[in-house]
Amino acid sequence: MNGKLLSEYDTPTKEHYYILLMSWAGWVFDFYDLTLYTFLLIPIGKELHLSNMHLSYILGISLAATAIGGIIFGLLADRYGRRSVLQWTILTYSIGTFLSGLSPDFYFLVLFRIITGIGVGGEWATGQTYVGETFPPKVRGRFGAFMQTGAPVGVALAALVGGFLSPVIGWRASFMVSVLPAVLVIVIRKRLPESDLWEERNRIIKSGKLSKAIVEQESGSRFLSLFSPEYIVTFLKALLLAIFIMSAYWFTYSWLPGYLYEQRHFSMTKSGLWMIITQTGGFIGYATFGFVADKLGRRPAFSIYAFLMATGLIMITLMWNVIAHYPYIILAFMFMVGFGTGFFGGYGPIMSELFPTKIRNTAMGTAFNLARGVQFFTPVVIVVVARYYGLGGGISIASLFAVLAGLWIWAFPETKGKKLTAVEQIRG
Repeated sequence: MNGKLLSEYDTPTKEHYYILLMSWAGWVFDFYDLTLYTFLLIPIGKELHLSNMHLSYILGISLAATAIGGIIFGLLADRYGRRSVLQWTILTYSIGTFLSGLSPDFYFLVLFRIITGIGVGGEWATGQTYVGETFPPKVRGRFGAFMQTGAPVGVALAALVGGFLSPVIGWRASFMVSVLPAVLVIVIRKRLPESDLWEERNRIIKSGKLSKAIVEQESGSRFLSLFSPEYIVTFLKALLLAIFIMSAYWFTYSWLPGYLYEQRHFSMTKSGLWMIITQTGGFIGYATFGFVADKLGRRPAFSIYAFLMATGLIMITLMWNVIAHYPYIILAFMFMVGFGTGFFGGYGPIMSELFPTKIRNTAMGTAFNLARGVQFFTPVVIVVVARYYGLGGGISIASLFAVLAGLWIWAFPETKGKKLTAVEQIRG
């Protein structure tokens, strides 16, 4: 690589695109494996005789398990490298989803969804750290956001399998075929370079060129460093932002297929088709967010997209009856919900630019997945609220969190174009 770090190149090379492909594909199947369950709620509940509350507990527990996975794999990635740990996470959630198809009852399904959740929890932060450390600063925002397009692709894939394939092959077989992402690890793993910024950090520490105090600081507990005076304020702000983002997302999507099916009386196939429209908007939103963020800055782009999501959500829930006779208008607002979800794509680049290399993966994985773990309560809250205001009333809460995320982003400094270094204390 001519002595240059990957992040020092002016334009991305084939090594960058291998990293992006693996991280993106991992995120596709990460979200696919996590959300496939939401499309199979009805047949699972019927066969295993589970109530909506039981089904919500299973989803909530799997979301809570992502917090465990985020912390564990975040620590492992900071110690053993981004490339290997990214592969471990994909294998973990693939195995968990396959086993879900073998579940004989509620308790085994909980166990297997926990395994899935642990793997899912580690993938996002590792992939985002991998991309953030290797791509040039001037395009980091757009490629970090592009990685997030894996989320709507994964949900759309889950909609196809859950809405069209599962009625034919059953929910168990739908889970079992989802072991295929593990093949991705076998096919592409040898082409992947390690994050050379992470390798450079290790090389500098081992070289003996740093003072003893800096070496001790670099080698200290990564997790405990998050709560040191130097990082605790930034970490807690990042955690709160992640909670707002996650709440906006999961209040929207944990019961949206069920909302269309139960409250709006769509067939499973029609519900899946409309979800694909939403995820088409999501794909475009994620794909465009990075360009807007690299042009206008992280904060303005974040707010614009978050407010669009909130507007769309209000229209397809609280205002449904106003537009009920205009299906194309409803579809337009569902597309807007997905498009606005693109603000999710800004979280990874911003977090990459806020934390140093020594704790980047730990910080991102911990904040992101603790926030996702908090979502244990989300599907349960929706079911409780639905008793009085319908599923649409519960889902509409997501609009509040989208607005909060769009406002809270201004508590952070603007980090557009920031150059990352191997060791934070080294300058020049």
